[in-house]
Amino acid sequence: MMVPWSGIGCCLSGAALYLLGRSSGRDAEGLKSVSRVNQLNELANLLDIESKVLPLVVAVCGRVGSETPINCEYSGLRGVIVEETAEQHFLKHNDAGSWIQDSALMLSMSKEVPWYLDDGTERVFVLGARGASGFALTVGSEVFEESGRSLMLGVKRIERVLPVGTSLTVVGEAVKDDIGTVRIQRPYKGPFYVSPKTIDELIGNLGKWARWYKYASAGLSIFGVFLIAKHAIQYIIERRRRWEFHSRVLAAAAKKQDEESEGSSGKAENGSDSSKRERPIPDLCVICLEHEYNAVFIPCGHMCCCTTCSSHLSNCPLCRRRIEQVVKTFRH
Repeated sequence: MMVPWSGIGCCLSGAALYLLGRSSGRDAEGLKSVSRVNQLNELANLLDIESKVLPLVVAVCGRVGSETPINCEYSGLRGVIVEETAEQHFLKHNDAGSWIQDSALMLSMSKEVPWYLDDGTERVFVLGARGASGFALTVGSEVFEESGRSLMLGVKRIERVLPVGTSLTVVGEAVKDDIGTVRIQRPYKGPFYVSPKTIDELIGNLGKWARWYKYASAGLSIFGVFLIAKHAIQYIIERRRRWEFHSRVLAAAAKKQDEESEGSSGKAENGSDSSKRERPIPDLCVICLEHEYNAVFIPCGHMCCCTTCSSHLSNCPLCRRRIEQVVKTFRH
């Protein structure tokens, strides 16, 4: 029996999507449970009250700022996180012998300075923002510098930046050091987001993806079960057909043997000569045992059935290989 890999693959994909949906649902519930801080000047007092027992995970909003911002070389922006990449574009021969355009990374550089969120009432520093969910840099500049050479096309420079003044929502663990500076960092256990979306937009987006994953999981699982059930039904039908075919062959053989036994008994009663050579048994079809076999199965090459019975077969009765073609033979 061949394994229904397509059905199993659909079921496994459905299970993976279901787990993704559960993860997105848990993240949405986790965001709902965080403490929302409307003004940053309230965060220090909240830490003094609640962080003594358990780590305090909060959601804060503000504008990006820094005391030592980075001046971007190409875009002219002032940012707190800057990533610059340079790709060299050139022509080369492919396997077919024609010219194609390709690229290679020449430079990848990243800079970051201490930065904070400021809502006009207080400042809160943010640590480890690059590893947070939802974090993305804005493309500040994209420049292509032509080289003027025949094979060397030029260099493409892309500058991505987190500009000063960007409005962000940060969800993470709030801590306060010995000198009273408040920081938001990745919690040991819990959500960590740095995103331009509001907390309500993040929750709604996660809930939407959770529902989509679950619907897709249900659809793939149902389709996979259908494929497995279809394969199982076909296997049962094939096994039953083989059993019926085997029973039919055995019954026909037993009937033929009984007829030959009755014929031999009749000859003995009529006093026929027992030493006379018996007439050779013709090469009969193994299915009907009535007509001589005259059909060759391709590709196995067996010849054991007549053309009438061969038209109802899909597999060779002797080797069980699939019949691709039936060729009628003739005897002189």
